[in-house]
Amino acid sequence: MLQQTPVARVIGPWTAWVQRWPVPSAMAAEPAGEVLRAWGKLGYPRRALRLHECAKVLAAQHGDRVPDDVDTLLALPGIGDYTARAVACFAYGQAVPVVDTNVRRVIARAVHGREPGNPSKADLADAEALLPRDGDGRPAPEAPEFSAALMELGALVCTARNPRCGECPLAGDCLWLARGRPAHDGPPRRTQKYEGTDRQARGRLLDVLRGSSSPVERAALDVAWTRDTAQRARALDSLLTDGLVDVTDDGLFCLAGEG
Repeated sequence: MLQQTPVARVIGPWTAWVQRWPVPSAMAAEPAGEVLRAWGKLGYPRRALRLHECAKVLAAQHGDRVPDDVDTLLALPGIGDYTARAVACFAYGQAVPVVDTNVRRVIARAVHGREPGNPSKADLADAEALLPRDGDGRPAPEAPEFSAALMELGALVCTARNPRCGECPLAGDCLWLARGRPAHDGPPRRTQKYEGTDRQARGRLLDVLRGSSSPVERAALDVAWTRDTAQRARALDSLLTDGLVDVTDDGLFCLAGEG
């Protein structure tokens, strides 16, 4: 849920989610459409489908337990580099680097003396190089705590806008601050807009289906997005292709698995 979504938006849905489905097998027993309905407006609903698929694998192959090693986690549906390492680090205390937007910002500023650019494979190596080490050069037991602290520092102090450098424990060693806090001068950072996009159109169509207890006619979807009929058709086609929406035998539309 936290992929590309702020914590404040996740807390409510997550709390309801784990109360309803405390173990993977409980979710795996539900149809995909019910999982999509519970996902609500968190966005990027394909994440909900992947989570449902992941729950099935965990129930069938891992004894209803989330694995504790990165490689096994990466083999699960919907689990990428960040999530695999975050679970291994924060849930199981493993000394693996974890990189999110906040960590990238802190490292770019403090270590490289610049604003962060677009994500790259070097980000993970940068984070791993900063992990505290023991006398043999291996990551120390406090490495997970360090990773959490780095993430919190970026979220609360070294923020994208109006960083609180006067309160930062790294201020004395921050190359970006020493250079006078230079502005970003590399390639334009990729941004994602939402208003008027296919993503927004898809969300409006899904809203109709989430709010209905039975399949709906095409007309109910047509009125949900009227600004561009070609875009609406494209959005619906993509929902069908992604497996988020099904068509019943009599031509009605419903959430996945509810036909």
